[in-house]
Amino acid sequence: MRILFVLENYYPNIGGVETLFKTLVDQLVAAGHECTVITSRLQKEDPKIEKFPGLSIIRIPVSNRYLFTLQALPAIFRQIRACDLVQTTSYNAALPAFIVAFLFRKKIIVTFHEAWGKLWFQLPFMGKLSKWAHYLFEQLLLKLPFDRFVAVSKSTANRLVAEGVAQARVQVIYNGIDYEEFEGVVAEPVENQTYTFTYFGRLGISKGLDLLLGAVILLKQKLPTFRLQLIVPKVPESFLNDLKEEVKIHQLEEYVFFRHHLSFGDLKVAISSSDCVVIPSYSEGFCFAAVETVALGTPIISSGKAALPEVVGGQFINLDSLSVEGLAAAMEKAFRGEWDEKPIRRFVLKDTVLAYIQTYQNLLELNIG
Repeated sequence: MRILFVLENYYPNIGGVETLFKTLVDQLVAAGHECTVITSRLQKEDPKIEKFPGLSIIRIPVSNRYLFTLQALPAIFRQIRACDLVQTTSYNAALPAFIVAFLFRKKIIVTFHEAWGKLWFQLPFMGKLSKWAHYLFEQLLLKLPFDRFVAVSKSTANRLVAEGVAQARVQVIYNGIDYEEFEGVVAEPVENQTYTFTYFGRLGISKGLDLLLGAVILLKQKLPTFRLQLIVPKVPESFLNDLKEEVKIHQLEEYVFFRHHLSFGDLKVAISSSDCVVIPSYSEGFCFAAVETVALGTPIISSGKAALPEVVGGQFINLDSLSVEGLAAAMEKAFRGEWDEKPIRRFVLKDTVLAYIQTYQNLLELNIG
């Protein structure tokens, strides 16, 4: 097979999705298939073009993620003729990939990490115009006749169908992790035995960080001693500055501290050393943070929204309501050790990769037939 990947982000950018597609590409190349990756060039030190046996990586310099939709088009046009099928993802990579694949009659698969629908209008940190723009763009993608919509959970698959995607075009392939990477992690003792809540992940508008800071404001009047560590990137800078300003305004410096750019090893230690991880998201299409936390044996406070009930296992507490008060109440229960528990489900990266490869082969066989 000759496969063209059009991905907004790819290695060396680090994240669950990036790990998935790098592993998939590596496995395809090792099996003798040819892959080309068109992605964003996020760091100036990253080479614009890399070539390896069976693999070419083309990085497009972009100043922000939205420009990738336009700036990737020329590179896709140049590479499309040599490929058998196209793999892309929501959101910004999907439209240019579809346009070119449609013009050249190539099979195309889109992995939808999440479909929000009218949830866009409930999210914080967005103006009305921005909410409408994101909603309409998502609706456009959902109306395009991709050959397959890969949903990363049953929740996401149900949302796709509810938004009008034909059931026959939707296929569930759960994301996966390499569990060997999470074995043997040793937790470090926390200074003064302070109870530690942890949030880790990107600074996203759907992640419930507004609720989390609001809950800390309530809890500082109720709990004797605790801290919240926020392990987040430094971008978007405006988002981070807003969070830090909220911490300052409400005098939360004693309770909230930020950590940035941890290595994967240090991140795993930080999670293992926490008393619990807080995932107060308005929605999650899959949630690598939850799966990784479960793999490390750390309890989770979860909003229970969208795919979270599918992936959260072990010790957990679900919010009674997605609100500041609901989150504060759940954090109080965690502080007292009042955990619920259910069996752990594993999401193995190797199984994910094999499912994608089988999907590609089935589509190409259908095309030949």
